[in-house]
Amino acid sequence: MRQIKLPHLPSDVEAGKGQKDLMTDLWYKGKETKKQLNEQEIRIKMKNIVIFGAPGSGKGTQSDLMIGHYGLGHISTGDVLRDEIKKGTELGKTAQQYIDNGQLIPDELMISILAGVYDSFGRGHKGVIFDGFPRTIPQAEALKQMLDERGDKVAAMIELDVPEEELMKRLILRGQQSGRADDNEETIKKRLVVYHSQTQPLIEWYKQEGLHHHIDGLGELERIFKDICKVIDSL
Repeated sequence: MRQIKLPHLPSDVEAGKGQKDLMTDLWYKGKETKKQLNEQEIRIKMKNIVIFGAPGSGKGTQSDLMIGHYGLGHISTGDVLRDEIKKGTELGKTAQQYIDNGQLIPDELMISILAGVYDSFGRGHKGVIFDGFPRTIPQAEALKQMLDERGDKVAAMIELDVPEEELMKRLILRGQQSGRADDNEETIKKRLVVYHSQTQPLIEWYKQEGLHHHIDGLGELERIFKDICKVIDSL
């Protein structure tokens, strides 16, 4: 009688192993998908804000209010530089050399310092306020590229618009109260000239990016902050 060779059928043990391998594979795939979705959700919720305005426009005050209300991180260019120099980091030492020579710190160096601070917040942060940076269009482009490399972006540029006469009053008063040597009328006028000539073109750049939001920075503190909250809540 001719024997017919049957195809190999997996044993109960083999079948169980195969099923276990399949379930493990699906579990890992599901975990990876969940991780990707979580990261995507974080990026959607993340609200990186560039706060923008002339000296004396209230950027520091409004930044503090946003930090308290939304739990945002805060990167102030001046504070970051002072911290790097104080710690004696290589970037800080390099920055100090430029400052000692009366030179502006190159954009590449500044963005490297800011990138390190930004990364220190971790992946789950709610967003960061960039205060004092960018100040030029090349800096704005560098910031955009730095965030893009991390899968992040600027959610809004908030401009605090205050008339120049009011800025002068605020800065002169601040100088009288704090004793800051750079808050005198002659120096203030020079700073405002620099702002209008070098920094204000950023407004047009961010308008083209669809990220510009104008806030009337003259008036009651609470009203100004409410206007800012409307912008952030709508993002």
